[in-house]
Amino acid sequence: MPILSTTDLNVSRLCLGGNVFGWTADEDQSFAVLDAYVAAGGNFLDTADVYSAWGEGNSGGESETIIGRWLARRGTRDDVVVATKVGMLAGFNNQKRDTVLTAAERSLKRLGVDHIDLYYNHLDDADTPLEETLAAYDQLVRDGKVRYIAASNFSAERLAKALEIQEREGFAKFVALQPEYNLVSRAEFEGDLQKVVQDNGLATVPYWSLAKGFLTGKYRPGVEVRSARAGAASKYLDEHGLQVLEVLDELAETYETTVASVALAWLAQQPTVAAPIASARTLEQLSDLVPLLNLELTQAEVDRLSAI
Repeated sequence: MPILSTTDLNVSRLCLGGNVFGWTADEDQSFAVLDAYVAAGGNFLDTADVYSAWGEGNSGGESETIIGRWLARRGTRDDVVVATKVGMLAGFNNQKRDTVLTAAERSLKRLGVDHIDLYYNHLDDADTPLEETLAAYDQLVRDGKVRYIAASNFSAERLAKALEIQEREGFAKFVALQPEYNLVSRAEFEGDLQKVVQDNGLATVPYWSLAKGFLTGKYRPGVEVRSARAGAASKYLDEHGLQVLEVLDELAETYETTVASVALAWLAQQPTVAAPIASARTLEQLSDLVPLLNLELTQAEVDRLSAI
């Protein structure tokens, strides 16, 4: 397994997203997916305090709670890398010192662990001085409650500024960035943001790695898909998206694997990317993803997809 950036965290090539746990996947379904993911060789879990507050009757923290119960029941805490985030849950949707520290304590309790392996600043907060925010994350690291910290949804300018402050003040530094990035949504990351990540030795852990499900290949012209994400995924059904699917179909046939795993392999082989995040509600969905753990495209194949 590759080491995440400058850390001593060995992470699998596929990071399992926890945004569906407690939403479209109940506890039993979530446990089954988690068990199968680990059995296949995965060890990197991504969640957040806000998951899944949007579900009917939910208030946030449901995903962390399910993962915590699974860790306790399976006794696998030392075998997995647990990442969570703060900054989007109502009442905790800022990056003030007290918010960060209190939210971390609540996440630790829900997860049933004594430390978080990777703790993300989920959303840059322009209304709170970066010095205040970064000092709070540094305190969590110094207190042993968080091993490493990372950023999500930062612009290149703000990420560079944060890293500069961390260096100047001797704070714990971000080791990773979690941006939106996939085969059909590239413009926001490739360029200045990617350069900041690369120049500072950070790892990239992309979310929406399958473009909200579009890159699974199940969304096609004239095909109706019953899914909570159908509307969002279908927006990629344009000329560009269809060209991407055509090449993905060909490569999936060549490797006798799934369209999703080929799309994820392209992403996993991009500069700085450590592990794409993808979620699965069912074992069937997970089976589309896990081939990534052992799939390596040729450089020519990566370049062919990049050129579309």
